[in-house]
Amino acid sequence: MATELKNIYTTTLQCNCPECFSNTGLQMSYKQEWKDTFWITKATDIVREELYCKHCEFQIYPVKWTSDIERLYEYHLKKADKESYFKIKSQAYMIAFMILALLALMIYVII
Repeated sequence: MATELKNIYTTTLQCNCPECFSNTGLQMSYKQEWKDTFWITKATDIVREELYCKHCEFQIYPVKWTSDIERLYEYHLKKADKESYFKIKSQAYMIAFMILALLALMIYVII
């Protein structure tokens, strides 16, 4: 089962970096988790955030976020549109068709 993160929303924040105190260069990215299995491909409800300062080239973890950053995080999380995607792969259809054909053949032979 492969898990992939796809970028759904990216924005630039106008507040101070907790590391270098620069007022420019904070970039917030929201990434949605996608699961890909043998049977299906689907987008989950899990959204992960990543805050990166371009000025000091450092990733800021949620422990160091200020109240301003947390407010902006919540605001932009509402604006980020989560995708809803669910697809059954062709392998699943083929296996289901073979099982149904085998059951029909067994019923035909028994009767």
